[in-house]
Amino acid sequence: MSELIEGLPDAVAIRCIARVPFYLHPKLELVSRSWRAVVRSPELFKARQEVGSAEDLLCVCAFDPENLWQLYDPHRDLWITLPVLPSKIRHLAHFGVVSSAGKLFVLGGGSDAVDPLTGDQDGSFATNEVWSYDPILRQWAARASMLVPRAMFACGTLNGKIVVAGGFTSCRKSISQAEMYDPEKDVWIPIPDLHRTHNSTCSGVVIGGKLHVLHRGLSTVQVLDNVGSGWTVEDYGWLQGPMAVVHDALYVMSHGLIFKQEGKTRKVVVSASEFRKRIGFAMMGLGDDIYVIGGVIGPDRWNWDIRPMSDVDILTVGGDRPTWRQATPMTRCRGTILGCTQLRI
Repeated sequence: MSELIEGLPDAVAIRCIARVPFYLHPKLELVSRSWRAVVRSPELFKARQEVGSAEDLLCVCAFDPENLWQLYDPHRDLWITLPVLPSKIRHLAHFGVVSSAGKLFVLGGGSDAVDPLTGDQDGSFATNEVWSYDPILRQWAARASMLVPRAMFACGTLNGKIVVAGGFTSCRKSISQAEMYDPEKDVWIPIPDLHRTHNSTCSGVVIGGKLHVLHRGLSTVQVLDNVGSGWTVEDYGWLQGPMAVVHDALYVMSHGLIFKQEGKTRKVVVSASEFRKRIGFAMMGLGDDIYVIGGVIGPDRWNWDIRPMSDVDILTVGGDRPTWRQATPMTRCRGTILGCTQLRI
């Protein structure tokens, strides 16, 4: 007789449990010790993929509170708060964030805390520490450190491997070094360097299975398709501004409008003039939607107040006519968004 569900083999029972939404997992653990063991097992994660019940969530970290992450469930319009990231660095910021194999990875970065008396930055400018969050075990774990400490760098996931490139070191110097991480082996290896650092912050977007590294203020993009062949330099003429990828298409917010980039051409999708006074927000694609999350309002010439926001605005671009709607605001996080990514579990 099965320990999990009477009359069913355990293998079948696990596939049944796998269909229960992720947000209810803490309640499933209350059924029995055997259910708790299953809910916190890798087998349940695999079963969720096999039965087609995997869920796509958003992961968000804001300036306030310190080192706290929340998950957003778009189907149920609810927020789930994670345990505090156990980094010793106060107000970790300028880090990279990606997901792979059902885990959230927070990479590098440095302290964004400032001494109110001296104005000096508190702590390191850049670290090589790496953390992963396992939503099944519901806990953070330290992973193998990057080969080079870095902040304000580009990162992305290619074929399950995590690639980081560029950024600034703990000496506040821009670097061209790139490296790749295997989550299964917990090992970093060096890969070909970027062609140039441009002495500026950079970010990364994955489109068509390729990592695109963009430097602030430049139209050229460095592209990694195959690690063995290194980086190529392209000039797509992409606009500067917050970016999101939906179904392998790039969307950019610029000058109060959202554009869809199609190769070297672009077209206006919809007005976004209401976000002109909002800074420090995240823009992220999930499903058919673009999410605009958090940020701050102000200051301006008439009002020096700064208002941290927890608002979430959603633009559906998958249909014939783009439409805006609002989601439930973040329940804990607010203000400037420090990190945002998708997580499939």
